[in-house]
Amino acid sequence: MNGWTQRVSVVVCAYTTRRWDDLQASIESVRAQPEADEIVLVVDHAPELLALARARWDDVVIVENAQRRGLSGARNTGVLEASGDVVAFLDDDAVAEPDWVRLLVEPFVDLDVAGVGGRAEPVWPAGGRRFYSDELLWVVGCSYAGLPEGDADVRNVLGCTMAFRRWDLVQAGGFDLDTGRVGRIPLGCEETQLCIRLRQDDPDARIVLRPAALVQHRVTPDRVTWSYLLRRGFFEGVSKAALSRELGREDSLSTESHYLSRTLPGAVLRELGLVGRGGLRRAAAIVACVAATVAGYVLGTVAGARLGGAGSIAETADLLERAGR
Repeated sequence: MNGWTQRVSVVVCAYTTRRWDDLQASIESVRAQPEADEIVLVVDHAPELLALARARWDDVVIVENAQRRGLSGARNTGVLEASGDVVAFLDDDAVAEPDWVRLLVEPFVDLDVAGVGGRAEPVWPAGGRRFYSDELLWVVGCSYAGLPEGDADVRNVLGCTMAFRRWDLVQAGGFDLDTGRVGRIPLGCEETQLCIRLRQDDPDARIVLRPAALVQHRVTPDRVTWSYLLRRGFFEGVSKAALSRELGREDSLSTESHYLSRTLPGAVLRELGLVGRGGLRRAAAIVACVAATVAGYVLGTVAGARLGGAGSIAETADLLERAGR
């Protein structure tokens, strides 16, 4: 790898036996890559899955989540267990392309690079993508239209395909346990928050997008429904409201302002010109998602004020969930 001498650990987090086939494909896609010096599988409070995994692999480090239930705690457990200089993260329902590890870690030869993200392409369920335009693929955890098409500095990376220097993660305190997906509430922004904190702590730090580092990310049938689209958009707004309170509006919304003012209006106009080919439905999905996200941001801001202005993303979401019952 052109003189690369640092060790690379790949962390995969899993929480349910329902994804067992996906998890096996994910782990095997990394095992085939010689640049992965170590694979760490973190099982998030799921004893049956833990037993299955330990019976399946003897060359993978398999541990239980030692922190609070949720993706952030599982990732932090993986970081503390890993021995690599660089820690890469792959979702349990994503399959890495054969050169994923090499391409993802190469930018770290620049000592200013603190994090690198790859590209995720969706693998749609039977019935296809339905109303999703390329601009809305972030809703299903994949790379979306509007992102740079080549290597570029960005604010944050995509959670299912990313890597950081292990020391930077430890110094930053890892992923925030009060941020990100826990249970059925589709929160996000844990990797966004981490990337912003890394750059606020070190203004010279770079977060790099490397689209060539590709993974195939499976989309489950429940995510190609209108209800999921609206719920995911709403809680993205809630997450951004809490992030703005914590880290400032400028850093928290810099990417979103360009996306809302330039990328989405052009997408709506394009789709309206394709009415006979599903364009009206896709245009409606863009408008509905934006409306849900804005509503989440507004209500998240109000809920945060009720929490004294210091409520975490999880606390804000919980308050809104209880209020909606």
